Amino acid sequence: MPELPEVEAARRAIEEHCVGKKIVKSVVANDSKVIDGVSPKDFEASLTGKTIVASHRKGKNMWLQLDSPPFPSFQFGMTGAIYIKGIAVTKYKRSAVKDTDEWPSKYSKLFIELDDGLEFSFTDKRRFAKVRLLDNPVSVPPISELGPDALLEPMTVDEFYNSLSKKKIGIKALLLDQSFISGIGNWMADEVLYQARIHPLETASSLSKESCVTLLKCINEVTKFAVKVDADCSRFPVEWMFHFRWGKRPGKVNGKKIEFITAGGRTSAYVPELQKLSGNQARKVVVESSNNIEESSNEEATDSRKSKVPRGRKATVKKPSSKRKSKESNGESNSDDDDDKSLRKEPPSRGKSKGRNENDDQKKKSKGKKTPTKRIFEESDDEDDVDNASGSGDDDEEDHKVMSKKRGKAGSLSKGKVGSGRNGRQQKRVAK
Repeated sequence: MPELPEVEAARRAIEEHCVGKKIVKSVVANDSKVIDGVSPKDFEASLTGKTIVASHRKGKNMWLQLDSPPFPSFQFGMTGAIYIKGIAVTKYKRSAVKDTDEWPSKYSKLFIELDDGLEFSFTDKRRFAKVRLLDNPVSVPPISELGPDALLEPMTVDEFYNSLSKKKIGIKALLLDQSFISGIGNWMADEVLYQARIHPLETASSLSKESCVTLLKCINEVTKFAVKVDADCSRFPVEWMFHFRWGKRPGKVNGKKIEFITAGGRTSAYVPELQKLSGNQARKVVVESSNNIEESSNEEATDSRKSKVPRGRKATVKKPSSKRKSKESNGESNSDDDDDKSLRKEPPSRGKSKGRNENDDQKKKSKGKKTPTKRIFEESDDEDDVDNASGSGDDDEEDHKVMSKKRGKAGSLSKGKVGSGRNGRQQKRVAK
């Protein structure tokens, strides 16, 4: 992402290769989200025939001074970049345009051809940049609202310390505030805080003067070095956290683990072992973390209780039906009803369509009802049903009861247990 070093590298490239040359052609993209407040046709007419006199920058903004106003200004946003054909400007860590891509890039928002044939383009892949045409860029927002430039207008120690002592916000959020210091972005803020051994969430006003001196020193050193190498990250010192902060998984810098948190509304890389919160700030974070853990545990417990009850069913014990209550009160056995509910399907009756119809009706009635597994019995053979149905005397009935008891004790017989109530109904069906 373009920050002060990247934008300064673009400004210097324009100053070196384009100043003193006349614009013979310009092409402005029809993109009102990026081209702000002016039509492409009017923008092109205002540039063609003008000579580039100088290039200027403040913070992460750049503008070209022409031999007469208005002047094109560039707010780089997240992916804004200047490319000069055949000349290396700078390469971002996650560059949107490659050397092998078409020229000008399909992401070009402003293309300019100079009188010596040199061409340059301002591109923006994600369309968060702003390109404007202004008579006096420094007198209107956003440039007029910027704080001192981190490179061109460095603060003194006293100015820096006095400013921080009045700020009750996190130091990372303050460094990203362009009205406080202009030019510092996400990677620069993380780098200087790491080198100064300051936690990103540390309240700015809580920093000691010694810590402020160290932080200001790191800001100046990181800014100047990155600008010196034209923001070429491959030339950054190997001990910088910059080289290890990218990717989905945290890396390590000098053997220390990097972790990520949100600070100032941005994903922030820091080293917990070296960047610790002080005193009250640390206790506050611990309390907040404990509260979050407790809330999370309560939510998980609630979700766990809810998950035990299937949707559409109440987590209550089923009350016996009025019919069952009536039978129980009259001393009647419920074994017939229990056996009916426990069976998944009726045993087939040979040659009896009526039995099949009753079996279908029973399936429809029992569909969707949950049957306890301990109540599921094995089906009897058709031969047993016929034998039981053929006997009409007390001896046959008594023999059947004895056999039923034996089957119940055995439990593991291949033919399974047959309830007396069920056999009675089977006898009726066969008799019919």
